[in-house]
Amino acid sequence: MTPTAGGAAWTHDGERGNRFALRAMATIALVCGRPVARLVLHPIALYFLLFAPGSRRQSARYLGRVLGRPARWRDLYRHILCFATTVLDRVYLARGRLDLFHMQLQGAPLMDELVAQGRGAMLLGAHFGSFEALHALGASRPGLRVAMAMYPDNARMIHGILQAVAPDFQLDIITIGRPSATLAVRDWLDGGGLVGLLGDRYLHADGARTAVVTLPFLGRPAPFSLGPLRLAMLLRRRVAFMSAAYLGGRRYDVRFEPLADFSAPPADAAARERLLREALQAYVQRLEALCRGAPYNWFNFFDFWHEDAAS
Repeated sequence: MTPTAGGAAWTHDGERGNRFALRAMATIALVCGRPVARLVLHPIALYFLLFAPGSRRQSARYLGRVLGRPARWRDLYRHILCFATTVLDRVYLARGRLDLFHMQLQGAPLMDELVAQGRGAMLLGAHFGSFEALHALGASRPGLRVAMAMYPDNARMIHGILQAVAPDFQLDIITIGRPSATLAVRDWLDGGGLVGLLGDRYLHADGARTAVVTLPFLGRPAPFSLGPLRLAMLLRRRVAFMSAAYLGGRRYDVRFEPLADFSAPPADAAARERLLREALQAYVQRLEALCRGAPYNWFNFFDFWHEDAAS
């Protein structure tokens, strides 16, 4: 990815690779199995380590902060390989092959409670680990319907490949950045479904409208948008924090934790704003704790701290 300035820098970064290569990798995954496909990932990760200088620079900045020391080449390689592994695993998870993995689930009672209430809820996560692991695990639980509110253009190719290799795969998507997005989210929630959002990126226009707050993240101020939480408060819903960290081998650590309850927000505007900022701060703190615990799982290979723009 080529870093660009501004809050929406990541929206200009197209998918790396090409459709033929992705389809070939998916074919290898299905025909040869996961152990062989994982071996193929090593030269792929090495290629991007050598020939994607922008992504390599941003990875080094992030890893230097989360590891507390300058990132070495093997750290950068491990970061890219972790990302590639989660992409590979999406093929199996899209086909419902949960039997190939060991999923450690924390927070199942919370999810069951949210479903039982019938009012829907917001799930706030990050570009951390594997959302597909969250989706696949959720699809295996009765009555759990999840839609992602997302900016889909950067992942159309991989979604197309997944649909081709797993015809029964269905990821409900609510496209953000459109005037009808809020109504679509409300209707999905009213039907008892859950709406997932990733809170560590934002569209520049959304940031201007919903307020971007600068908070400490890995020892340096970073911008985070109140938009997802403001939407949850507008629709008077509960918010849960979600994550699925890849721990190596076949292991994923899936977590759902309570983050905020906006079912009955205070009438006072200042109190509402304070509640939003407290929830955002709690989100950032949890994300930072996850990154320190599983540092190679955070996949924002762009100028997250806006350092290129500053220079």
